[in-house]
Amino acid sequence: MRKYILPPTGGAYKANLHCHSNISDGRCSVEELKTRYMQKGYSIIAYTDHDVLVDHRDLCDENFLALNGYEMEVNGPAGKTCHMCLVAKDQDNLTQVCYNKDKYIWGNARAFIPGLKFYQDDYERQYTHEGICDMMKKGRDAGFFVTYNHPAWSLEDYTDYSGYEGMHAMEIWNTGCVYVGFDDYNPQIYDVLLRQGKRIFCTATDDNHNGHGFDSPHCDSFGGWIVVRCEKLEYKCVTDALEAGSFYASMGPEIYDLYVEDGYVYVTTSPAHTINYMTGTRHTAYERAHYGESVTKAKFAIKENDRYFRIDVIDDYGRHADTNAVWIDTL
Repeated sequence: MRKYILPPTGGAYKANLHCHSNISDGRCSVEELKTRYMQKGYSIIAYTDHDVLVDHRDLCDENFLALNGYEMEVNGPAGKTCHMCLVAKDQDNLTQVCYNKDKYIWGNARAFIPGLKFYQDDYERQYTHEGICDMMKKGRDAGFFVTYNHPAWSLEDYTDYSGYEGMHAMEIWNTGCVYVGFDDYNPQIYDVLLRQGKRIFCTATDDNHNGHGFDSPHCDSFGGWIVVRCEKLEYKCVTDALEAGSFYASMGPEIYDLYVEDGYVYVTTSPAHTINYMTGTRHTAYERAHYGESVTKAKFAIKENDRYFRIDVIDDYGRHADTNAVWIDTL
């Protein structure tokens, strides 16, 4: 019996789930970001300015979806910090959780504070496992899709993120952080959290601030995205797909089909150099092309001790596409 991991029907919508505008510390207006991203084939932006949830439903049309959200953070010792994005799963949800009127307000965001109507005033954020888990829980309970962001830029290590519970997903790639020199392509951290039993997804995002021109090699837009597979470009349809994990993360390669049938995983991709099968154990497998050639499909046998599998597609430029982990006991 065939089980599709990525829905075979409907649309494939390119999305940036971490984006800063001039509402906080970005350089571009939300309208310019919409225009620029649509020119690059995007259908979705989650506007996640720092600590202020602003309603962007006026930007939505039949070809573009603006997701409402914000990024919040809590700072620790020795430069450590924990950042997370909260994306509202319902377009009418404008709840501002973990709000503090005196702290964590960046750039121009303070100008928007008088218009906030829904918030918990003066929430005291604590840089502890308990404090960060409480922030993630409050976000989930209030109806948000919660992502854990850029652990390398945040100077966090295993002793930090191993204790975090409540995220829906973590950033496996963050363009802005990589482009300024941090190793924020994080497949090892994703596998560490999965091996702990955390059933989370992975996203690739820009975290763009656009301090350089869009034609500059330093531009921090268009470097990482997710492709959401769902029936329609409608708010609830898209956020339901996020919550179900019906998407993959990419820096370039495309994944067309992913399904399981009779004990095997089948994947079809854009031309790639390598397609890897990862399991959370030492059992791995791969399909690899000779240099100058490419592969576009692979078939992998699921072994008895595999806890989960995820697919990593690598093109000739070294760019990756990563699927979410699929837990074997759910098949």
